[in-house]
Amino acid sequence: MFGADKGTADTLDGKKLHIGIVQARFNESITDALAAACREELLALGVQEKHIRHVRVPGALEVPLALQALAEQDEYDALIALGCIIRGETYHFELVANESGAGVTRVSLDTQTPIANAILTTENLEQAIARQTEKGRDAARVAVEMANLLEGLS
Repeated sequence: MFGADKGTADTLDGKKLHIGIVQARFNESITDALAAACREELLALGVQEKHIRHVRVPGALEVPLALQALAEQDEYDALIALGCIIRGETYHFELVANESGAGVTRVSLDTQTPIANAILTTENLEQAIARQTEKGRDAARVAVEMANLLEGLS
């Protein structure tokens, strides 16, 4: 929910973390803004620039495969999925939204790698623009928090 109370994390220290970002190019102006906000927040949380890997794929359906390839390298403490799916006039929106989301979750569970899912699913461009910065920052915070949490659980 937009503007929801997300609570406060105990620690958001990214100094020792390696983070991978997979960005879909489809709706590129939105996904570029997501990526910029995400990278800016990662740096603010202490993640070193040299420890951020950013790859781009054609669209949201390709994001899970790239996430899986990165997770299998066993170099990343957390991954981030960035994309934007805007409802059109056909069922394709539901297909892409559902399958990309399920794929991201499956990769996370199968590889035990935290993945912050910031693939926006909106009714229109205006909703996407309204969310692009906040969701990019949120994804960075989620990735850092979950990487630290899993480290503490192991």
